[in-house]
Amino acid sequence: MATDSSGLGFPLTLFVFFCVFAGSEAEPAVPESRGVTRILGMRLDLSDRPVEIPKTGVIQVTEGSNILFRFYGLHLFPKSSELIRFVSNKDDDEPGAVDGPFNGTCLEPAEGISVKGHMQVSNQNTTGLLNITVKQLRKSEAHKVFWLCVLDPQDQRWSLLDERDGRLVVVEVEKSLLPTWLQVILIICLLVLSGMFSGLNLGLMALDPMELRIVQSCGTEKERKYARKIEPIRRKGNYLLCSLLLGNVLVNTTLTILLDDLTKSGLGAVIASTVGIVIFGEIVPQALCSRHGLAVGANTIVLTKLFMLLTFPLSWPISKLLDCVLGQEIGTVYNREKLVEMLKVTEPYNDLVKEELNMIQGALELRTKTVEDVMTPLDNCFTIGSDAVLDFNTMSEIMESGYTRIPVYEGERSNIVDILFVKDLAFVDPDDCTTLKTITKFYSRPVHFVFHDTKLDAMLEEFKKGKSHLAIVQKVNNEGEGDPFYEVLGLVTLEDVIEEIIKSEILDESDQYTDNRTRIKVAPNKNKRDFSAFKNENESKVKISPQLLLAAHRFLATEVNLFSPSQISEKVLLRILRHHDVVQEIKFNENDKRSPQHYIYQKGKAVDYFILILQGRVEVEAGNENMKFETGPFSYFGVMALSASTTVAAPRPRLLSFKRFSLFSRLPEIRSPSHLSGLNRTASLSGTDRTDSLAISGSNSQLNNSVSLQQYIPDFNVRALTDLQFVKVTRAQYQNGLIASRLDSTPQSPESVHHPAHPEEDTLPANITITDLGADSTPMENGPDETTLLLLNEQTPAPTANHHSQPENSV
Repeated sequence: MATDSSGLGFPLTLFVFFCVFAGSEAEPAVPESRGVTRILGMRLDLSDRPVEIPKTGVIQVTEGSNILFRFYGLHLFPKSSELIRFVSNKDDDEPGAVDGPFNGTCLEPAEGISVKGHMQVSNQNTTGLLNITVKQLRKSEAHKVFWLCVLDPQDQRWSLLDERDGRLVVVEVEKSLLPTWLQVILIICLLVLSGMFSGLNLGLMALDPMELRIVQSCGTEKERKYARKIEPIRRKGNYLLCSLLLGNVLVNTTLTILLDDLTKSGLGAVIASTVGIVIFGEIVPQALCSRHGLAVGANTIVLTKLFMLLTFPLSWPISKLLDCVLGQEIGTVYNREKLVEMLKVTEPYNDLVKEELNMIQGALELRTKTVEDVMTPLDNCFTIGSDAVLDFNTMSEIMESGYTRIPVYEGERSNIVDILFVKDLAFVDPDDCTTLKTITKFYSRPVHFVFHDTKLDAMLEEFKKGKSHLAIVQKVNNEGEGDPFYEVLGLVTLEDVIEEIIKSEILDESDQYTDNRTRIKVAPNKNKRDFSAFKNENESKVKISPQLLLAAHRFLATEVNLFSPSQISEKVLLRILRHHDVVQEIKFNENDKRSPQHYIYQKGKAVDYFILILQGRVEVEAGNENMKFETGPFSYFGVMALSASTTVAAPRPRLLSFKRFSLFSRLPEIRSPSHLSGLNRTASLSGTDRTDSLAISGSNSQLNNSVSLQQYIPDFNVRALTDLQFVKVTRAQYQNGLIASRLDSTPQSPESVHHPAHPEEDTLPANITITDLGADSTPMENGPDETTLLLLNEQTPAPTANHHSQPENSV
């Protein structure tokens, strides 16, 4: 058994060696003979352009890209790339073709994709890499689907690998609309246009047609020029509005699209467009145009007209529709209340002064107020009864009231029957005691009645007609039982209406109150003349009328320097004139014309008195030539007698001049034809100057001691030619008047009153008595002048000192 096995060993070894050698020679062909190549699937391994694999698992590549696919299968070889081709569907350009089924054939390979080179097979022959080139799509194609087909080596038949896993979608490359640099320039321009439209929308539409017309009339030269440019297109308000809004929307939309194309991101485009439009398209231009809309609108008027033309097909029909629905644009119109409030609100910014603003407001508010709001109540009105007698007392009350139109009542004060004009009294003599009814019936002034609810503008129109500047305010009183009746409430004047217009009080020299409603008193008027001092009967032996007394008082105070207020106060002067020995008269004797009683002054005879002619005529004989001339009322003589400092006056010839005056007003000087050859009414002009200095600087003791030493010797004669009434003031009376005026104007302490520094001043000459010169010097409520206080003091007993038997301030 063993021998048989050893005999067969060599042939068996030789057979194995042959088989091994033969196998090594034919090794490449063995696999092909052993199995069939099969493609099982593919996977995208690499791409030079963006790719996307959505949730469906379909591979999406970009056109014109080179991609590297990894294929999976069995028995893969480098030449297995020949077994692979991509085909396309027939309707792949229709919507939904990406997910649609395959309806083509694998016989013809697609032109848009090609396989390059051999497959790079792995060691196990199960995977391989293959380069595939994707061509550009046609312009009409947004995407294209390719299907993977494989060749069966045995049947030599092409078949679809898998409808799901074998698909490849080629999409279009996203291309920019414009070059980047051009997009940046366009974005900047669009932002500028967006800002311009937004600013013009605010600036131009805020300028209503009314305001543009106002600017054309009263603006500056530039503003007028701008307004003339803008006004024609601003009249087409809705058309302009539609054009600006359409341009703004178009620009903003285009800006967003360009930003989206530039950033390749929808969110980034939204954020960038929002920030750019808000800052540069809204905030900045609107802030600028809200302040300078007129200038911006005028300078961009050409561009505005261009866009109005471009948007005409759409904006013009819309504007016409708006005109039909909303009506034509009128502009901003302010009523009275709004206009007044606008003036108040803009007061810190306009150039109106407060008075101008008050006038404008008062004029605008005139129609809203009634006469009852501005009238003077009847209880506060100055009225006078129709049965009053126009004597000096009544006429002085009328003069003191300061009113030019005075209501006249009959019976009750509410029964106004006439209006008295003060000028109607021009020809009335107080001595005639004419009744007021006679005057009012003669002139028959119309009485104008108005109702209390009459508006002030209507009242002003009535006053402007010239019928009357004063109206009686009344109303219908239907309260209580009985028939209704007209009740008089008060008075309204043209001045009241004007005060409401200017919103300020108009005061004249006679007003006692700043406002008739608040009854606030005005400051006392020291220059106001009080006629009450001349009303009562005086104590003079010679009776003179109050008018003549007033005229003499005013003449001495204003025309004779020695009696001016700087020398003697007005109240002291009035006391002097009211003294019983000051006003004297001479009854002319026709039988003895040169009686010594007719002479007031005699040449060479010393005198110590001053003479003022009130009524009658005198003859003056002056000079060595004995020149004669006549003179009449308000001629005065002997000024040097009151202030002479030498015993004898110089006997040289002098000039004499006289002045004639009416009772209440000074008239121009009337000179006698013989003035140039007569004597001066005073000794000399320098004598008056000496009197001024003496009256101001001389002490009381010097004045009293010099009374008996000073004498005045005239060198002329003054003789009465008719019944004569004159004022005679002695030197003693004048000197005591100076002292009294000085005491009245100099404040004194209690010690100086009870214990005078100079004993010789305690007892003063008693030629004239002036009672209580220093007492009660406080002004009254309405500020009466010195003459009123003087009369009040005259009626009050003078206080006496404990150690004097006479009144403390009596002279």
